[in-house]
Amino acid sequence: MAVSVDPPAVTRQHLAKTGWTYTFLADPEARVIHRYDLQHDVGGGKVISRPAEFLIDPTGTVRWVDLTEDLRVRTRPETVLGIFDRLSG
Repeated sequence: MAVSVDPPAVTRQHLAKTGWTYTFLADPEARVIHRYDLQHDVGGGKVISRPAEFLIDPTGTVRWVDLTEDLRVRTRPETVLGIFDRLSG
């Protein structure tokens, strides 16, 4: 799942363009982004989320977090799956 500050209509357009099929949630007031301390001020009063990956268990406990300041750097899927296997094993 992903969270974006974009309104739902913009998110739908983005998903149609990229072909991504996972769930995107709209957070136009940046509440989730602020709660998890992910805000990145891009100027002019606009806030976006910095890249982050979370593994959250069924009780809502954050079990793993990866944060980066570089928009080009993301955790590889195989890394996340390996961490998931270790946490759930």
